[in-house]
Amino acid sequence: MTLTVLFSARPALWDDYRTVLPAALSAEGIAARLVRMADPAEVDYIVYAPNDDLTDFAPFTRAKAVLSLFAGVERIVGNPTLTQPLCRMVDPALCEGMVEWVTAQVLRHHLWLDRNIGRRAWVQEAPPLARDRRVTMLGLGELGLAAARMLRALNFRVTGWSRSPKTDAGFPTFHGEDGLKPALEGAEIVVTLLPDTPATRGILDARSLGWLAPGAAVINPGRGPLIEDAALLAALDAGQVGHATLDVFHTEPLPPEHPFWARADVTVSPHIAAVSRPATAATVIAANIRRAEAGETLLHRVDRARGY
Repeated sequence: MTLTVLFSARPALWDDYRTVLPAALSAEGIAARLVRMADPAEVDYIVYAPNDDLTDFAPFTRAKAVLSLFAGVERIVGNPTLTQPLCRMVDPALCEGMVEWVTAQVLRHHLWLDRNIGRRAWVQEAPPLARDRRVTMLGLGELGLAAARMLRALNFRVTGWSRSPKTDAGFPTFHGEDGLKPALEGAEIVVTLLPDTPATRGILDARSLGWLAPGAAVINPGRGPLIEDAALLAALDAGQVGHATLDVFHTEPLPPEHPFWARADVTVSPHIAAVSRPATAATVIAANIRRAEAGETLLHRVDRARGY
């Protein structure tokens, strides 16, 4: 039987996937036609990224799963019409990209690389060694744990925090509401790699930013709502935060009038820390469809109650 796979995403993504996804399905032994439009009653799987054309999943009564092209599913997970299994994107290449980006940004702040940009003075300042630099990772899912372990391999003093306990991280960890302060207290660099859920929104606010070491660097490649913008701006003005490197924002693209653009102590990165790369993401999608057709458990299925 030939499956019908609906590709529902922004038009710009179609050219990226129209060839690689059918090839990946074929490599998995799946006979399928990849389409951008179809009778909902005939669709077997939906490959999805947020778009305005598909907001009602109720007519897709035959669909066995909705397979997200993105790691974050906060824009879809609460959709009441979505009753099909939802799987998020967990791609080794996406993880690699995130680890590289986080490591580069942490090293940038650790080594004070920005201090000599435009400086016309010979000032010999040596940063501390990594073993003396306290880094806190907020979020110990696949991406956060991989990035934290890379930083630990470079000898940083890594501490982690997650909503639930982590017993095998390889470095000190805290969890839950009571564990947030000891995880952040005295941190010189903080990286946020948490999902956007009601429990994590605003986790870096005026109170928690006050726990950091004075002049700390905040690095956010996770989700924009993890940080309260007003609190971060106030902490920057006060010198409590020395620099913020932000890849994600409450509104994207970041509006031209947003104060982040005008600040020398804020680096704006256009949501590129980790992106789904079509060649590898297609293999993840194809493998999950093969599993579903074989009656096996879907990988990376979203827990609706937790939101990821």
